[in-house]
Amino acid sequence: MSTPVPGYRCTIDELMVVAFSRAMANDTRAFNGAVSFIPVCGYLLARRTHAPELVWGASSIAVDADPDQIGDSTLSDSLWGGASMLSSSPFEFWSYAQGARYNTFAFRGAQMDACGNVNNTVIGPYHSPKVRLPGGGGMADLGAMIPRIYLWSPTHDSRTFVERLDFRSGIGWGDGGDHRERMGMPGGPQLCITNLGVFDFEPSTKRMRLASLHPGVTAAQVQEATGFEVAMPAGSIPTTAPPTAEELRILRTEVDPTSARLREF
Repeated sequence: MSTPVPGYRCTIDELMVVAFSRAMANDTRAFNGAVSFIPVCGYLLARRTHAPELVWGASSIAVDADPDQIGDSTLSDSLWGGASMLSSSPFEFWSYAQGARYNTFAFRGAQMDACGNVNNTVIGPYHSPKVRLPGGGGMADLGAMIPRIYLWSPTHDSRTFVERLDFRSGIGWGDGGDHRERMGMPGGPQLCITNLGVFDFEPSTKRMRLASLHPGVTAAQVQEATGFEVAMPAGSIPTTAPPTAEELRILRTEVDPTSARLREF
């Protein structure tokens, strides 16, 4: 469902895509996993606007793909149109990831904690779960290999953002502080973009910190919807910048004319 953003001429899905897109640098070499409509739209929008040299591996296979539209799945070969090459998953893709030729990955999960760790495996005890989820796929490996990790969630609530994961499928900043560095892992989570705001990570503790609020949302509402204490920036909290008319035109008519991104809402 498309929800209008108060005071902006866009919907929350569009605002999330644009916020994600603006975080992508020109040297981004990214790929995507399953049910990743927000990141896929963000990569394509960034490449059409401020990051023309961005490299995107569609479904982790089709390098520099440029599909006419985004289909029912972000792992489908419907995304492969216009690609310069198709890479083999067990051979090229994993060597690219291990060698940091890919530097950017985005994932979400059923649960996320304050340090950007993600659970997509079970709710409840591992051996007798209440819910068995789809699984982490490559999260465990890729979270440890890729230096720029981006998180997103269209459902910011205390069921998703929890104090303690039931299972750690993918690592973010681990236990916080220098844990990730001590483990020899490069980089770490950069941002988390949700339907309430944009979050970065406090430099020393590596805990999630509110960077901007979407219009109509208060810091108190964010805290109430979060199962852990959210770090706050010094001074006033900015409002997430609105999309430009050109960003919205490109997203609506070129990147995602069928609004596939709404499958996440």
